[in-house]
Amino acid sequence: MRCTRCGICCKQTQMPLSKKDIKLLQKAGHNPKQFIRINKQGYAQLQNKQGYCIFYDTQNHTCKVYRQRPMGCRLYPIIYSEEEGVIVDGICPTKETVARTEIKSKTTTLMQLLRAVDEQAAQRQLQKQELSTLNHKHVNQS
Repeated sequence: MRCTRCGICCKQTQMPLSKKDIKLLQKAGHNPKQFIRINKQGYAQLQNKQGYCIFYDTQNHTCKVYRQRPMGCRLYPIIYSEEEGVIVDGICPTKETVARTEIKSKTTTLMQLLRAVDEQAAQRQLQKQELSTLNHKHVNQS
């Protein structure tokens, strides 16, 4: 793939983050509270700032954490579509430069990533429910 650094993929991102992604960014000195957003379904996602990924430098068209970027960013523009399965994202202006071999080689990693973030989101939801139940019991006992 030939990336032009246009930033379209970084605009209004909902890029999921695995625990491994978060640890890598933390190790590089980034505070999780500044780059993680947990959505209603329990998925950790990159935060946006002024309409772009928190780590996208809009002036220089570069990623501030390129060496530590999340796995989903590394795999892009290969994505998973509920309707079509593993595909090349249609919004990428250089989608035609993605070779079939690249799609094939990234598919296993993408599916592993999706399983991991699904499991982690489910764990967050369960923890949230357990906390809510504990808080409810505590309120009723008071």
